[in-house]
Amino acid sequence: MPLPLVAVVGRPNVGKSTFVNRIAQADEAIVHEMRGVTRDRSYHEADWNGVEFKLVDTGGIEMGDDDAFQGSIRNQALAGANEADVIIFLVDGKTGINADDEEVARILRRTKKPVFLAVNKMDTPNRDDELWEFYQLGLGDPWPVSATHGHGTGDLLDALVEELRRVELSEENDEDDGINVAIIGRPNAGKSSLTNRLTQNERSIVSDVAGTTRDAIDTHITHNGQRYTIVDTAGLRRKSQIDEDVEYYGFVRAMRAIDRADVALLVIDSTLGLTDQDQRVAGFAAERGCAMVIVLNKWDLVEGPEAKAEIRERIADRLMFVGYAPIIAISALTGKKVDRIWEAIDEAYENFNRTIPTNKLNTWLAEIRESGHTVTKGKVILRMKYVTQTATRPPQFTFFANRPDVVTDNFERFLENRLRESFDLVGTPIKLKFKKKD
Repeated sequence: MPLPLVAVVGRPNVGKSTFVNRIAQADEAIVHEMRGVTRDRSYHEADWNGVEFKLVDTGGIEMGDDDAFQGSIRNQALAGANEADVIIFLVDGKTGINADDEEVARILRRTKKPVFLAVNKMDTPNRDDELWEFYQLGLGDPWPVSATHGHGTGDLLDALVEELRRVELSEENDEDDGINVAIIGRPNAGKSSLTNRLTQNERSIVSDVAGTTRDAIDTHITHNGQRYTIVDTAGLRRKSQIDEDVEYYGFVRAMRAIDRADVALLVIDSTLGLTDQDQRVAGFAAERGCAMVIVLNKWDLVEGPEAKAEIRERIADRLMFVGYAPIIAISALTGKKVDRIWEAIDEAYENFNRTIPTNKLNTWLAEIRESGHTVTKGKVILRMKYVTQTATRPPQFTFFANRPDVVTDNFERFLENRLRESFDLVGTPIKLKFKKKD
């Protein structure tokens, strides 16, 4: 499950970065007296009373500034608030309310998200008489805090995590039994065209301009009696290439879509072949452990069998780390062979949830032992004694051995390859663990 997201928003120089550093117990966010220093959004993990969440430190919001750069920061901050599960609106207790605060409050009142109004720079505890003017923002009781000294942050965090628990419970109740499918890939690979083809509508905007899809769009459909949630995500770029605008939050939302996906469809533009960006996107999904299907889009535009064979060979070589993913060549624009994707999704999902009986696994392990293939280190010989499956989604197998510390990466790959040869695990990653057993 992805961690809930908490956006810290407010106008420049109210202390957002100091506040984030206080909560995250880090010094990662840039702190400076000059307004507008936080141009990039920073993303920090935090926890309170056992509840983990992520904080987004946004650029300062100034509603009346027409400067193009400031407008970009404003868009980032507002998009971040829209993306968050909970919003902390930070205002300056020393300077009081200004027009920007009032305009941001007006926008936040229209959201359906929980909003905590935090009044910062209240460095003297128990001075509630200074809070009265902030009630006029219409966001409920203000919370007095001092990001510099830590006063009041504990009380605010207690209320925050209580709200996060309610949000999490609500999301769990909203989930159905369908298969979550995230359509991922670099910009302009044809993800939206594929989404429209699979869902048979024109909900996603399709354009030749790379990065048209800024948000992740959920579409619930039923195909041959099976329910699916199809998510067309924003194209994933390298972080260093993400522009100073709402595209960053497209990136964040795409990552969160991968976090909750059962199956990821990695869409590759066949006319360009496999790129470094494609490898990185595949790496994002592999790290998060979801099942995967590789879709070679625009296949009809690749001329000649030699060019097609070269693309497949390059994929087999450079995407070896997701070699379990089946490869399907299609044309989203014409619909050619798109129907084959459904079967691949179903198979990957079934294997993602697959459980292999322990007796079959140990019969398989006995054959490994009889083959004599093991690891030696000096006088130590690795002896594999027992194996059992300890998790699904994805499948995880725990091996008990005399010396798990001598297991090498090569031997681990050998075991994974043999497992895949003996059991149907197409489309899903698997995890191997090793524990000591005398």
